[in-house]
Amino acid sequence: MATNVRRVTWKRPDPALVRQFAEFPVANIGDAMERLDIMDGGITPIWDGARCVGTALPIYVTAGDNLAVIEALELIREGDVVCVNAGGFTGRAIMGDNLAQRFELFGATGAIVDGCVRDQAIIRDLGFPVFARGLSPAGPWKNGPGRIGEPIALGGVVINAGDIIAADADGVAVIRPDAAPAILEACRLVAATEAEKDAEVVTLRAARAARVAS
Repeated sequence: MATNVRRVTWKRPDPALVRQFAEFPVANIGDAMERLDIMDGGITPIWDGARCVGTALPIYVTAGDNLAVIEALELIREGDVVCVNAGGFTGRAIMGDNLAQRFELFGATGAIVDGCVRDQAIIRDLGFPVFARGLSPAGPWKNGPGRIGEPIALGGVVINAGDIIAADADGVAVIRPDAAPAILEACRLVAATEAEKDAEVVTLRAARAARVAS
């Protein structure tokens, strides 16, 4: 049956390339990208410890309606992150535990929603990473319209299908696949610099303790 949800197809980057970003905190990735392509601080994990890396499956919905999210289930591939522009609307949840279970079942590594979600405790117990602008117990409409696979804005960042998404306690970064190898190299340099700074603090702490003891 025809619906008012529009879809396009896209190519996903090499999974081996994507997985390498799981080695780094989002803060390091953001530094490596010169602080660009990081979602605003309103998009946060709905449970402590949530973290995911994968490729973007972008979905654009009208406020409070998740018909396109439901239709996108059949398009999920292993390693996808479901990314939903719900207009930042906080009056209704776009997804809950039922969709979270299906996302995980079909291979998604997480979901990012510029809007609200619900069933926080169940999703936490499931262990499925979800990042959103807020929580609401109110359920969504299922009338459409919507778009799947087209560029969206999410948390102030443009997301294209197949972009690499990295999310943790600090927030969400979006990595362009064509720039990913260079960003990975920059991430390694950032991580090395951070390790040097940490080692310097350990040395200073030990020297301070020695002075106090004497």
